[in-house]
Amino acid sequence: KMKMNKVYFPIVIAVAVAAGLLLGSKLNPSSENAFLSKNANKNKLNKLIDFIEKEYVDSLNTDSIVDLTVNGILEKLDPHSVYIPKSELEAVEQSMRGDFVGIGVNFYMYNDSVAIIKPIPNGPSEKAGLKAGDRILFANKLQLYNKKLETDTLFSILKGEQGSNVKLTVYRKSEKKKFAVNVTRDVIPIKSVDVAQMVDKTTGYIKINRFAEKTYDEFLSGLTQLKKEGANHIIIDLRDNGGGYLESAVKIADEFLKNKELIVKTKNKKDKIESTLATEKGIFETGKVSVLINENSASASEILAGAIQDNDRGLVFGRRSFGKGLVQREMPLGDGSAVRLTVARYFTPSGRSIQKPYEDKGENYFNEFEKRFESGELYEKDKTKIADSLKFKTKKGRLVYGGGGIMPDIFVPLEDSHGAEGLTMLMQSGLVNYFVFEQLDQNRKKFEKITTEGLDKEIRTGNYFNNFKTYMAKGGLLFNLDNQKEKVLFYLHAEFVRQLFNENAYYQLILKKDDMVNKVLSK
Repeated sequence: KMKMNKVYFPIVIAVAVAAGLLLGSKLNPSSENAFLSKNANKNKLNKLIDFIEKEYVDSLNTDSIVDLTVNGILEKLDPHSVYIPKSELEAVEQSMRGDFVGIGVNFYMYNDSVAIIKPIPNGPSEKAGLKAGDRILFANKLQLYNKKLETDTLFSILKGEQGSNVKLTVYRKSEKKKFAVNVTRDVIPIKSVDVAQMVDKTTGYIKINRFAEKTYDEFLSGLTQLKKEGANHIIIDLRDNGGGYLESAVKIADEFLKNKELIVKTKNKKDKIESTLATEKGIFETGKVSVLINENSASASEILAGAIQDNDRGLVFGRRSFGKGLVQREMPLGDGSAVRLTVARYFTPSGRSIQKPYEDKGENYFNEFEKRFESGELYEKDKTKIADSLKFKTKKGRLVYGGGGIMPDIFVPLEDSHGAEGLTMLMQSGLVNYFVFEQLDQNRKKFEKITTEGLDKEIRTGNYFNNFKTYMAKGGLLFNLDNQKEKVLFYLHAEFVRQLFNENAYYQLILKKDDMVNKVLSK
């Protein structure tokens, strides 16, 4: 991570959730009671906390002690058994539920005012007439400019009850006018399927960013549409998908697998094994399937990739996945907080446990990128070390490997050369989102009249490359971009397309230069 004068982050509608999300379901009240048995150790903890609360010489927050105690216990377990404090649980639940109630805008703080990057299509703000580039000066009578408000604070101000109204005072720079508008808050979807579109005449592409409650419905809608458009080959992109609900991944796998084919097995503390089989339903049981994974594909992503691979339903492309084979269940603690506890291990159809070792439960466990980078396995398939004891066979007898993630059938390196990956990450970051917004903001009327063809010419003949270099330098990022000008202009053009047109147009451009997608299409 690099220190910068501004805080740059990807434009999102809701708070992102860390890799390795809940796999399972919440405990119901009757299940909770089973944990409340008489226990001397439990009484010991209660007595200690009561003693501190009543007698400790200095004033302190007892809640913080309880939080420390819970975290201290969970740290002795595995890396995925975690405590979620009340302050974070709402954001986590919103992300997994797949919606929240708000006004429906992508925004950021620009020069100490709330700038709308883009209203969400068909959302409350778009319906009320708000446009990209508008500044929100007041929410009701609360001043939002010149306040240096944090993003979380702004979210809490702009969110509210469904059907409630908020009076926004807005400044439209392109028309140099200030006006008031009433916006009725409504449910805003947080998409878990970024895009479902054709990449050639017979190949459909679907990108899943996480497995939430509505992911299956979003996926099925996209898959149905792609079939109508003539797709007989589906690419499922699970790169950087940290996981989510097991049920969503299972339902998606069922659309591709035949009746009674094994999807996943779980084994709990008592060695009870539960097998999940595909059903008779499935709208894509015969077409070609390809799955894309990388080092950040985890948990439910690995279940889906493993089910496709072990049943010989399709090929997996990319690099070794994260390696999370533990199943969590969430239990509310009664005060708005919750605990996720690992309750089982899962196994792919061939019998693989893909959980990587977790002797080190700290930052190194979750951030293994550096270790894989230094070993060279992100660039060369042969650099990945696999023990002979971890060999398994698919339905048709192909060798597959367990122990620390799903190994792809076809390896695709991170980039063509060392060092290029840093630029790619930079060009797909929030920095580019904000730079493009600020370029548009200087002359929005000019860009509103431009065509997609005219836009490409404008980016190439204008001074955007040099402007971007200056913008980066001001942000404290020192990159030598002169030998990567074509790549920079390509990503700048794509982001202009996203902000001026839509996500589909953006992906139509991006996927043309995607090494992994091109590898699939060449097979």
